[in-house]
Parts: sequence; structure tokens; C-alpha cells
Amino acid sequence: MATAMDAGVLHPGAIVVTVVALASAYMVWFWALSRRLSGPPMWPLVGSLPSVVVNRKRVHDWIADNLRATGEAATYQTCILPLPFLARRQGLVTVTCNPRNLEHILRARFDNYPKGPMWQAAFHDLLGQGIFNSDGETWLLQRKTAALEFTTRTLRQAMARWANRSIKDRLWRILADHCHAAASVDLQDLLLRLTFDNICGLTFGKDPETLSPGLTENPFANAFDEATLATMQRFLFPSFLWRIKKALGIGSEQSLRKSLAVVDQFMTETIAARKATPSDDLLSRFMKKRDSNGKAFPEDVLQWIALNFLLAGRDTSSVALSWFFWTVMQRPDVERKVLLEIASVLRETRGDDTGRWAEEPLDFDELDRLVYLKAALSETLRLYPSVPQDSKYVVADDVLPDGTVVPAGSAITYSIYSVGRMESIWGKDCVEFRPERWLSADGSRFEPVKDAYRFVAFNGGPRTCLGKDLAYLQMKSIASAVLLRHSVELVPGHQVEQKMSLTLFMKNGLRVNVKPRDLADYVAPPPEEAPPLGSVVIPTTTAAAA
Repeated sequence: MATAMDAGVLHPGAIVVTVVALASAYMVWFWALSRRLSGPPMWPLVGSLPSVVVNRKRVHDWIADNLRATGEAATYQTCILPLPFLARRQGLVTVTCNPRNLEHILRARFDNYPKGPMWQAAFHDLLGQGIFNSDGETWLLQRKTAALEFTTRTLRQAMARWANRSIKDRLWRILADHCHAAASVDLQDLLLRLTFDNICGLTFGKDPETLSPGLTENPFANAFDEATLATMQRFLFPSFLWRIKKALGIGSEQSLRKSLAVVDQFMTETIAARKATPSDDLLSRFMKKRDSNGKAFPEDVLQWIALNFLLAGRDTSSVALSWFFWTVMQRPDVERKVLLEIASVLRETRGDDTGRWAEEPLDFDELDRLVYLKAALSETLRLYPSVPQDSKYVVADDVLPDGTVVPAGSAITYSIYSVGRMESIWGKDCVEFRPERWLSADGSRFEPVKDAYRFVAFNGGPRTCLGKDLAYLQMKSIASAVLLRHSVELVPGHQVEQKMSLTLFMKNGLRVNVKPRDLADYVAPPPEEAPPLGSVVIPTTTAAAA
């Protein structure tokens, strides 16, 4: 006879039957979900995350392979949280590099694709509501204010002043020291230090001198690096995990808190100094502006603004230059064409005495004439964009131009790295490093792509990078200064690999040997000496010197 207790307790057999029934129902549901999605293989409960982990060392090439497999659509959808009621929204990720989709996301339906709550929450402690971490009216006000400043010639002059001083007084000296000592140097590290000093000078008029002969450590620079790294680690795990770590003050969140304390102290002192003695830097300029209520920006907003520009201006140019130098080391024909162009300009502006060529970095007018160098830098950014991918949040249900349905609450990742490597976008020679694709037929003019969304290394639409022209100015100045005085060669056996990061760093740096440049061959070389450029494929992920 059954007892009262029996009536309220499930028997083991019933539990097993229930579990099996639920598991079977889930597997049928999961099978139907996976059939609808076109991305990489998925597994129950964890979705496509195992594929990401397995391919983490070549994640950008892996994404490009997946997009290439979809043909001209260049779009796929996958799920990172395959659970009922979540899979079609919070767990769904649409990945694309289709130019028409990019235009739709970045321009046509701009308001429907903001940064989103996950991105803003992860970066809030470091960047607050600065221009690169905000949406809506907050973003628009800062954008309009910054846009007015970035069009001024005085800001361009300030960038040139900071860059030229760092090149002449420190970079040339450090390269010469390593040249004489026959010691290798990490060129990526030098470029990071140089651009960090430059952007600090441009942003708040203070040079931390991280690029110095002793390559000494700077507390603010180290703290900023550590804070950025700890912030990026938040994207590797579900948001509730880093929130728990933050509440407990452990792991990377503890490091972030300590680093931010150093950054805050430095910025507080810097803002106080600029209030006392304004200059022509960005911080001083924003101090003179007013918000939508006609009031001056408070100190916390000024700090957000400065740190946002610091983050954007430091890594992007140095990373692009690192890949540029790595590429020309493998393409002596490209390097020679760059040098022939520089020599041609300097013969007109400084005469035939090569000793005068390297006395000072190139000025505005000289840099503007380096169209082949700009083409080579653009080709570098096409294949190795400093920010290889970006993500957006979907506010309302939408349909992309290629017919892909994107539900509200889901995410869209657009792969900038993949755009430059698709035959359907750039043709059969898409993986070849060919600067000529950026030049007019006679090679005398730089010609941007007619379809702007085939090249989004500087983003697109309303969020197009305000500092694009300044970035080209800085990159041309540094590249010409290095190549004019020195030749660099990859250290034998050094492995160049992409780092899994929001920025396309080289994981092991760029270790090079430095040699003096002999400019005798460039005084008046016959036209036939310039070798024709070949169609050479540059390895995309890992390379080592022979």
C-alpha cells in the first residue's frame, strides 16, 4: 500500500525517464537550431565556443575561412549560448564582411546598431562614457566637439611637432645605438613607445618619455597597459563572471582596480596642470567647450575624453607600422620603391647632398607628396587592420541587405580583417600585397577605393575615425624617418604571430637587426634600376626568418 510519503516523492525510475525525455527534447531542438545556422560546428550547451578556443591562435584567419566558405554572401550565423529562449537572441552572433551589410550597419541603420550594453559595461571603468564607449546624445556631443578640433591646422602642426621631436631626439638615437652595438631590438616596442609619447603630447600636452635611450618603465604607461589588458579580459568570459571577480576584488579585476588608481591620480594632476596653464593640446581645447546645457565639462568627463583618445591613438598607428615594416622586410622591391619616392622628393626640396636628407624628419609638404608610401600603408591596413573586428548590438529586429535576419538582442560582428581577404570583394589577388591597387594608372595619385565599405580600417559611417589624416601623417613621418636612416632585418628564427586581442598586436614583438642605410644608390638612380613589383603573397599568420 502506498504511503503519504510515497505520494510526494518521485521514484528513481521516474527521474531517469524525465531526464531522458528532457535531454531528448533538447537534442531535437538543438539539431533543428544547428540546421538553421550556417557557421562553424556547434556543440550542445556550449555552441561554437570550443571552435573559438581551438582556433584562438589564428582566430582572425579562422573567421575569414568561415566567411569564405559562405561564398559571395560573406555572412554566417552561429550560437554561443544554445539554450531555449536565449539562443535566438542573446546567444546568437551574426558574423559578416559583406560590404553592403557593413554599410547597412555602420551608416544606413546606424541607430539600430550601437555599441550595446555588454561592451559599454566592460569598458566603463576605464573609458566611462567617452566617445569610443558611448552611444546616442552622449556620443554625438563629443563627436561634434572633437570633429571641429580635428579639422584645424593647429592640431596637425601639434602632431608634427611631437612626432618630429620624438623621432629626432630619441628614435634615431636608439636605432643608431643598436646599429653600432650590433644588438637586436623589438621594433614593435619602440613604435608603441613612440606613438604613446606622441598621443600623450597631443592629448594633454605631457610627454611621458617612454621612448628613451634606456627604455625605462613609466608608471602611468604601465598602469594604462595593465588596465587595458584587464579590461579586454572581460570579453573572454560571460559578464557575470567578471562582475563576481570585481565584487570580490580578485584576479584581473584586482589588477584593474590598482591600475585605475594610478591612471586616475595621473589624470587628476594633468587636468589640474592644464587648467593652470592651457596649451594647444586636445584636453585644453575641450576645457574651453561647453556641454548641451552650456556648462563646462566636469573633470570626470574630461578624463574620459582624454583616455578615449589615448587608447585609440596609441595602439592603432604603432600596430599598423609594425606590420608595414614586417611586410617590406619580405618585399625589398616595395622598400626600394618607397625609398626612391622619398629620394625623389628630397632631391627637389633639400638638394643632392644625402647628408642633408636625414638631418630633419620630413615636413608637411614633403610627406604629402609620398603617395606610394601612403599606398603601401593602406595596403598594410587592408591586410592587417589595426582593429581586426568590431561588434554591435541589435536594438530592433532587422534584415540585412543579403537577406540575413538579425533579431533584437543579438550581436553582430563585422570582420575588418576578412574584408581584405575575400576574392568576391578584392578579386583573385586579394591576399597579395600590391600597393599599386591604391594608385592612379600613371602612379602619380593616391586613389581611395570607390566603395568605402570595401576598406573599413578606419571604420565607416558616422563613426569614421576623426584622426584618419593625423594617423597617416604620423605613420608616413615615422616610416620615412626609419627607412631613410636605417635598414631593418628580421632576426633569424624570430616568430611573428598575431596576438588574440582587440588590436592586431604581434604576440612575440618584431625583433630586428638594425643596419645603417647607404643612400648613395638613391641620389640619381636610372629609371630602369627600380625593379618591377611582383605578385608576392605575404603569409597571413605566422612567419619566421629563414
